[in-house]
Amino acid sequence: MKTFFKILLGLIIIGAIGYTMYFLYQKSQVKPIVYETDVPIVIDIIKKTTATGSVVPRKEIEIKPVVSGIIDELYVEEGELVKKGDLIARIRIIPNMINVNNAKSRIEVAKINLTDVKRNYERQLSLLEKGVIAKADFESYETANKNAHEELETAQETLELIQEGQTKNAGTQTNTLIKSTIDGMILDIPIEIGSQVIEANNFNAGTTIATIADMGEMVFEGNIDETEVGKIKEGMSLILVIGAIEDIQFEAMLEHISPKGVEVNGAVQFEIKADIKLREDQFIRSGYSANANIVLEKADSVLAISESLLQFEKDTVFVEVETSPQVFEKRYIKTGLSDGINIEVVEGLSKDDKIKKQL
Repeated sequence: MKTFFKILLGLIIIGAIGYTMYFLYQKSQVKPIVYETDVPIVIDIIKKTTATGSVVPRKEIEIKPVVSGIIDELYVEEGELVKKGDLIARIRIIPNMINVNNAKSRIEVAKINLTDVKRNYERQLSLLEKGVIAKADFESYETANKNAHEELETAQETLELIQEGQTKNAGTQTNTLIKSTIDGMILDIPIEIGSQVIEANNFNAGTTIATIADMGEMVFEGNIDETEVGKIKEGMSLILVIGAIEDIQFEAMLEHISPKGVEVNGAVQFEIKADIKLREDQFIRSGYSANANIVLEKADSVLAISESLLQFEKDTVFVEVETSPQVFEKRYIKTGLSDGINIEVVEGLSKDDKIKKQL
């Protein structure tokens, strides 16, 4: 019995040693490398640079009052379309009491002066009719009488302007009624009924009552880095991507490049503007953020490969083309336009060639 167990133990040890040696032998064998391949494709290659910015109306104006006062009525709402001359708001004037008092005092002085001039005028008129004085002597009194009437009328109109912002002879309330100066859409009304507004003058820009813009003509305003500005020029095509409108691109044309850069966060940026070709099925709101891809060069329907397939030898470019299963040969090619991912193959390849991928 002991002999049997000794033989069994020996067989187990020999088997373990044999398996170990077989395992180590298999591990030492180098597995053949199987290379993956790729084929050329026909695509459009676009070389572009990107500018960030926003979409704004080409014509946007702020409506400001020409008199100070309180907003009494608002006739429009944000988003409403208006025509030139449409009413926007009405202002109730709060007159300055010192100016009112001075105007009333001027009226009283004018009345006193008119009474005195009128008395002299009537006395001289009576003498003229009796032939006591000459016509030439009377004319000075006649002129003084007209001037006194005019002065009183002017003083009364001044008081009306101070109190009401208009005169009876004006016909229309041009100062207290605020009207649109262009056709467009009301973008913003920053005031409410009861708000106090200040007139625009040489020392104050005035209170904005409404912002109006022509939404039928939009432009892209953005900035481009100084390293890219030398590659672009007016008239270039842009592909506009608006963040708020998914999966839709807009065409635009570059129409302005600022001649002066501005430093932003340590980098010099140049302002650009582009005219946007609007689409009837999409409404673009003012202030949408957008990215403009400026097309520097474009090649339509060309044979191209991934740039990762390229290999370089001094000043030449080549790829490895499969001639038979897992057998490759070096082939020199001539390349063209690149978009950073794919590159155009001008000559050296056909669309049926299989190209070895690099490990």
